Amino acid sequence: MNLATKKWIFLKISSIILLPLMIWFIFNFIAIYDQSYEEVLKFFSNSTTKFLFSLFIVFAYFFSFLSISEVFEDYIGNDKIKNVANRLLFLSAIIIPLLTIISLFNLN
Repeated sequence: MNLATKKWIFLKISSIILLPLMIWFIFNFIAIYDQSYEEVLKFFSNSTTKFLFSLFIVFAYFFSFLSISEVFEDYIGNDKIKNVANRLLFLSAIIIPLLTIISLFNLN
């Protein structure tokens, strides 16, 4: 199986996993939107919420990494610039969710 096929399969799988997580997040975001800081903190202190939100963040960044890397492949002609852009995108897709999850688990 070639790399483009693997990317396509991973993109489809991550979008299927991301769909129920997105619905969960939207409903909960609507519920906590007008709440006080303490209520929002209480919501994100729940272990189930931490786990589901962590999954949501990881899959959202994985999905965006795959999508944006395809845009780089299609529209950047210079291979050096394309490689640097893909590496920076890969690093940000790892570092940003990791920092978010660490800060989420340090809320208590």
